[in-house]
Amino acid sequence: MYAFTLERPASVADAAKLAAAGGKLLAGGQTLLASMKLRLAAPEQLVDLGGIKELAGIKKEGNAFVIGAMTRHLDVGANAEIKGAFPALAWLADHIGDRQVRAMGTIGGSLANNDPSACYPSAVLGSGATVITSKREIAADDFFQGLFATALEEGELITAVRFPIPKRAVYEKLRQKASNFPLVGIFVTQGDGGVRVAVTGAGNGVFRHQGLEEALAKSFTPESAAGVKIDASDLNSDLHATAAYRANLISVLTQRAVRKALG
Repeated sequence: MYAFTLERPASVADAAKLAAAGGKLLAGGQTLLASMKLRLAAPEQLVDLGGIKELAGIKKEGNAFVIGAMTRHLDVGANAEIKGAFPALAWLADHIGDRQVRAMGTIGGSLANNDPSACYPSAVLGSGATVITSKREIAADDFFQGLFATALEEGELITAVRFPIPKRAVYEKLRQKASNFPLVGIFVTQGDGGVRVAVTGAGNGVFRHQGLEEALAKSFTPESAAGVKIDASDLNSDLHATAAYRANLISVLTQRAVRKALG
């Protein structure tokens, strides 16, 4: 490691000031610290958010869960209220990476990083959640902007995420065994606003699949999902899987998710 300074602010306002001045925000550190060790990132100042108590915690507000940005994956996965009302979200959090990652990783860090194979972005986009920041509220459809890119501005940090509770929801994924990242993950919800299908691991960022959403809105059945042709032309192809294989996974995992949602 190389020399850098470490700040540990006690408030969101102080953290935002440090970030606006060029400090690099540190949440769970699951990506940033590894990147620093490999010299792929070299921030001169780290701003550790771990001391800001208001950034962690889970509360139910009406028909939604509000989860603080520094809430660890383990805490979301173990939360009794989420397990009862939104089990798909609890299951997703409880199956991210391995136990060490879940003990350190945070929802805010995952969303700000926006890894194209991360699990949490699919939950946020698939449920139509709202990302709450130190400056504003951002709808999920406006937040994710491609490979490791988000709508966050300089000095803006995520403070919480508001998840509306759907009538039905399921998360399905097929993991790449070495990394535990999903080759493809599918988050399907059915609620008052209709059907949403979010896909992670298959492209250059999380995305909604319009064809699957339209088919399932007409008939929420595995057969409807099976009838949708998945275009592989914009999907990833790498040493783990071809684009055609990922296209097939999108179809298969969506059918499986719908079947589970129907019970």
